[in-house]
Amino acid sequence: MTGEAVPGPDGKLRCPWGLSTADYVTYHDEEWGRPVHGDDALFERLCLEAFQSGLSWITILRRREGFRAAFDDFKIASVAAYTDADEERLLADAGIIRNRAKIEATLANARVLADWPAGELDTLIWSYAPDVAKRPAPRTIADVPAVTDQSTALAKALKKRGLRFIGPTTAYALMQACGLVDDHLSGCVVRGAGSRGKGRARGA
Repeated sequence: MTGEAVPGPDGKLRCPWGLSTADYVTYHDEEWGRPVHGDDALFERLCLEAFQSGLSWITILRRREGFRAAFDDFKIASVAAYTDADEERLLADAGIIRNRAKIEATLANARVLADWPAGELDTLIWSYAPDVAKRPAPRTIADVPAVTDQSTALAKALKKRGLRFIGPTTAYALMQACGLVDDHLSGCVVRGAGSRGKGRARGA
């Protein structure tokens, strides 16, 4: 495999990672790289990216509905009100990743964000979106970075505001998933779809 876009079952070229499972095809085509807005929607993505740390994304993707059920659809106000009993409930929930440090960080982050003005998380995250005109489309997966100056700055800004479990690599994965950058390969059929405003993620 050269790392370039490859044809899927329908003959259309896609990023190689987006063809490994049926779940990935849907996620690649309909969500990844599409603009996500709204504090609750971005909180969900922040949480899921943190839970993914050290695991494959497909593990999180296949448990996403379980996460949503366990965390009240990631409504910041609801999660911020969770008690010690809720934490124990989450630690016993087989539908999510039962990692105490990640669960504690999710609850702590919700409590921090609950004190922010509406729209502030959205504004802060999107303020780190680079100028897309200055970013050439990656030709192969080797051209896609894992960390950028913007993701490092975003992680630093979020940590400074009291958020936990967010580093430069996690921040860049968030930027990719939420459409701040378009890292679909140059030959990918989905390349540029986010800039046309299609397929906004749930909760946007």
